[in-house]
Amino acid sequence: MSFQQGLSGLNAASSSLDVIGNNIANASTVGFKSGGTNFADVYAASLGFGTGAKIGIGVGVGAVQQQFTQGNLTTTNNPLDLALNGGGFFRMSQEGAISYTRNGQFHIDNEGYMINDLRLRLTGYPVAASGAITPSNPVELQISAGQIAPRATSDPLAGELRAVLNLDSRDSVPAVTPFDFTDPETYNFSTPLTVFDTLGVVHNLTTFYVLNTPAAAGDPGQWTVHATLDGADPQVVPGGNLIFSTSGALEPASAVHTLPSWALTSGAVSPWSPGDMDFTGTTQYGNGSNVDRLTQGGFTSGSLVGVGVNADGIVQGRYSNGQTRSMGQVVLASFANPNGLLSLGNNQWSLTSISGPELIGTPGSGSRAVIQAAAVEDSNVDLTKALVEMITAQRNYQANAQTIKTQDQIMQTLVNLR
Repeated sequence: MSFQQGLSGLNAASSSLDVIGNNIANASTVGFKSGGTNFADVYAASLGFGTGAKIGIGVGVGAVQQQFTQGNLTTTNNPLDLALNGGGFFRMSQEGAISYTRNGQFHIDNEGYMINDLRLRLTGYPVAASGAITPSNPVELQISAGQIAPRATSDPLAGELRAVLNLDSRDSVPAVTPFDFTDPETYNFSTPLTVFDTLGVVHNLTTFYVLNTPAAAGDPGQWTVHATLDGADPQVVPGGNLIFSTSGALEPASAVHTLPSWALTSGAVSPWSPGDMDFTGTTQYGNGSNVDRLTQGGFTSGSLVGVGVNADGIVQGRYSNGQTRSMGQVVLASFANPNGLLSLGNNQWSLTSISGPELIGTPGSGSRAVIQAAAVEDSNVDLTKALVEMITAQRNYQANAQTIKTQDQIMQTLVNLR
């Protein structure tokens, strides 16, 4: 049976060389996972009850198993190149047919879908109208190229205007009266702030601070606030003055003031008020008047200028008005037995009964990888190791060929007997 044993060894060594050659050929393939050849001996069962030694009849290839070890990460210039650092697979869709891959080279097609080079669409959780991610059945992720609507400074979602100032306790009441926003001699301090109306049109809101009760002889300091919008119609901010204690702290009862309304010609809601201004944290100390914080939550409309992906898989759009919006969240699939996946080629796998069902979750959850944007996962082929394995497989092939040659010589000897 040496012929059969040697032949099985040749076939097994040849299969091993095929696997090694495939690994080497894909040493530069993004997301490629190297394969390994598992061998098994072949035993000739006998129905007899003899006590002689049972001799095997060769070797067979038990399985070719992929090694799902982590590959190195390499940075790229494409923000939609996504590398997985850890376990799991990207979940791809082709008209509803699902496959899985570790190759994260994505781009956006003319319909806004995130696709790979095979035009398979990346799937993930959708985003609700409110902007919140909705964990549900994964859908094909689509990036909207439309503009985002403006948000008025007065919109409740924008929150209150915040002004944290220090007003100089050493100041004196202005010698020139009455207040005139064009005359700096009639006020002690002023500060501008950009605000937005209901159409997202930009307006310049300027507030002016006039000391009317100095912080002298232990009296609380009191400041009157005036405001103008686009340099027109100066008005006193209603709700009383800013009142400070003798320690320089703002009295809580005088912290929030509703700004006046102004007539607009932009086509937005008119008359219009930017809303409440919260002065909490403002002080009256003995140093120069200055602005520590001045914020508002309004913005104009914006066009999409870029897309990025966070480590947790949330896809965010960046807009020309400085805003960001969540557009979905990439999901990853994991399996109880990844080696049971069926290789489809092109770095794609599909599930089987051996792999078990897909277990879907967000990046970073459980044993799933985190995502690194503008990077790819290199092939996990170790070229040095592969070349050594190739030498070993070649030696195995030669040894089995020698087995056949030796058996041939023995048979020739028998044939030549006289």
